[in-house]
Amino acid sequence: MIKVYLANRPPLAEYLKAEVIDQLPMGEIQRIAKETDNHWRKIFNVYAKLVYCLAEITHHPLLQCHTSWQDYRDQSLLQHGSETELHLASAAIVETDSAETDSAITRVHIVMGKSFSEQILAGTELEWLDKDFAINRQQKIIVCPYFDYRQLSNIKIQTLAELIVSLRS
Repeated sequence: MIKVYLANRPPLAEYLKAEVIDQLPMGEIQRIAKETDNHWRKIFNVYAKLVYCLAEITHHPLLQCHTSWQDYRDQSLLQHGSETELHLASAAIVETDSAETDSAITRVHIVMGKSFSEQILAGTELEWLDKDFAINRQQKIIVCPYFDYRQLSNIKIQTLAELIVSLRS
């Protein structure tokens, strides 16, 4: 389960009070991107790239169902059974279940942005690996740059995927 936390939510009526996006209907990601702005398209694209990159590293079965990260984004990201969640303007990380799944994709909390992480992780011990990434291995929390191409490039997406894999052991 990959739980991603960010400080804002899509500026659409049905999401103004939403806390979590995790069971979108087919086509909803495209609708959100079309009706809002480029900002949300980038978030969804980077999230899909991350999951796809992680699947490539771990040889996850989702590669058998999706031929590209774009296909994964359009067919599975943030939908029922995808093991992905987007937590919107969350006040704190809440553990709902500490048990690991048998999935090659480990339960992990990814917090977008250093400033936001300071708000929701106050008092949580983090090991800063460099200026972009911090980790708490015990709680399986990773702080990373915001899901934007300039801040979280493909190389940094690869680094983030490798950090997620490192939490499996």
